Amino acid sequence: MDVFLRNKNYRKFSIAGFLSSAGNILFYLAFMTYASKLQNYALALSLISITEAIPDLLGSVAGYIADRTQNKFKMITWLAVIRFILYMLVGFLFTRNNIAGWNLVLIVIAINFISDLSGSYSGGLETPIIVNLVSEEEVAEAEGFTGGVSSILQMLAQFAGSGLLLFMSYSGLAVVNALTFLIAGLIFANVGHNYYKVHSEATQEAVNNQNFFKTMINSFKQLKKEKGIFTILITIALLNGVLGALEPLISIMIAANKTTMIIGTFSFTIALFGAIGSIGAAIGSILGTKLFKSTSLLIIALIDTIFSAGMVITIFSKNIILCMFMFFFLAFFAGTASPKLEQWIVTSVDRTILSSTIGAVNTILIVTSPLVTAVISTISAATSVYYSLGTLLIGSIIVFGVILHIIRKTNLDKQPVEN
Repeated sequence: MDVFLRNKNYRKFSIAGFLSSAGNILFYLAFMTYASKLQNYALALSLISITEAIPDLLGSVAGYIADRTQNKFKMITWLAVIRFILYMLVGFLFTRNNIAGWNLVLIVIAINFISDLSGSYSGGLETPIIVNLVSEEEVAEAEGFTGGVSSILQMLAQFAGSGLLLFMSYSGLAVVNALTFLIAGLIFANVGHNYYKVHSEATQEAVNNQNFFKTMINSFKQLKKEKGIFTILITIALLNGVLGALEPLISIMIAANKTTMIIGTFSFTIALFGAIGSIGAAIGSILGTKLFKSTSLLIIALIDTIFSAGMVITIFSKNIILCMFMFFFLAFFAGTASPKLEQWIVTSVDRTILSSTIGAVNTILIVTSPLVTAVISTISAATSVYYSLGTLLIGSIIVFGVILHIIRKTNLDKQPVEN
C-alpha cells in the first residue's frame, strides 16, 4: 500500500485498472442473468463461461504481442477506448426489440469475447508499465496490491450488480461498463502523458523482434538460470490446483453433513466459504508481500503446503469453523506467493520478453487449477469424496517433502526474492 500512496502515477494507473475490472464484473453478472432466462439456458451459460476462459489461456500470446508493442501507454489507452465502444454497442443492442433471445446472446458473446481478448492484451501491457512506474524492488508490493484490491472490488461488484439489476436495465449496466472503460482510458492517457514528460527517451523503448517460439524458448532459458524458480513455479501451480479442487469437495462435504457443517443455509455457507478464500488471497497479495518481503518463496510455499494438509484434515473432522480458518491462510499464502514470483521473473528476464514470460507462467498457473479439479472430481465421482480428500492430503505431504528436500540441498531458504 505504501507504493500506492507514495507514487502518484502508479496510484492513478491502479485506479484505472480497478475501474475497468469492476465495471466488467457488473455487466458479466447482468449478461449471465439475461442468458439464464433463455430456453436451453445451460448451453448459453456454458458458451459464456468458455469464451470468458479462452482469453486467460492465451496469456503467453497476449504477452508476446505486448512485448512487440512500441508505445505501451498509448496502446493501453486505445484498448480501453475500444472496449468503451464495444460495450456502448452492447447497450444499444439491448434496447432493440427486433434483436432478442439467442440472437442477442450470440452477438453479445462475440462482442464480449473481442473485449476479453483486448483485456488480455491490455493485461500483458500492464506489467512492463508498472515496472516503469515503480522500482524493481517494489514490483511484488505493487502487483500484490493491484491484484488484491482488484479481487476485493470484483467480489463487491458482484453484490452491487445483483442490487443494480433490481432497478437498472441490462442496457444501462452495459453503458455503465462502457463508461468505466472510457474513464480508465482517460486516466491511462494522463499517466502516459505525465510519464513521457519526464522520460522522453521511453518513446524509443526496446521491443521484442523474435518470433513467438524463439521468444518462449528464450524466456524459459533465462528462467532456467535462476536456481529453484521452476520448482517454485510448479509448487505454486499445484497449490493453486489444490485451492481450486477444495471448493467443490467442501461443497460435497457440507451437503453430506448439513447438521454439523452448515452456517445458516447451504447456499450462505458456500458463499461465505468462497468469500473467505477471496479475502484471504487478496490480503495475502496486499499485506503478505510486504510482511514476507525478505522471505524465500520456497519457505512461503512450504508453509502453504502445511495449511493445505491441515485444511484436508479439518474437512475430515467436519469442523466448518476450522475449515474456514485453514482455507483463509491457505489462500493468504497463495496470494502472497504469486506477486513474489512475478517480481523474481521481472528481475530474471530481459525487459523485451517480460510480458511473454509472465503470460506463459500465468497460463501454467491458470491451467493447473481446472486440471487438478477435474482429476479430483473424477476420483470423487468414481469412488468417494473421502478418496479425493485422501489424494489431496497425500499430494500435499509429497509436495512438502520435495520442497523441504530442495531447501536442504540448495539453501534456497536464504535466497531473497529480489535475486
